[in-house]
Amino acid sequence: MEMRHRQVSVPPDRFEVVADDAVFTVDLHSALAVCIYDAVDEAGALLHLRVITRGAQPTEATDTTLATELLLLDRCVEALRELAPDARALQAKIAAHRPEGASHQRACDSVLTLVRHFLADVDITEISADVAAGAPRKLRFRPSMGTLQIS
Repeated sequence: MEMRHRQVSVPPDRFEVVADDAVFTVDLHSALAVCIYDAVDEAGALLHLRVITRGAQPTEATDTTLATELLLLDRCVEALRELAPDARALQAKIAAHRPEGASHQRACDSVLTLVRHFLADVDITEISADVAAGAPRKLRFRPSMGTLQIS
């Protein structure tokens, strides 16, 4: 008999944290998901960040949003550490849907670079990154097992 897990949908520009055996679900369209989990504990978090480009200079417009994205990332990690203070082996998997167009791709790369530097600074090991263009992507992330399914 297959066991059903609580599903937690994470909208854009939000994060969720859990300490039980739940499954995060996300629809990625010009966005990325930072999936953080503890290799020993069952706690985990998912942060859903949009890649926003506006105006004539999309890269410059994106630079103005990096501080907000950094704040969300910091709050997400802080909330996870508060929920699971014994979590000592935090790891991350990143999945992204890259928008079409060179300027949009540069904006996506800027967000990915920011996320990677932040994770390294707070001692969270990046395990994998899956970045793809094309059709929007659907994710299912189960932190208790560290599994990420992308379709």
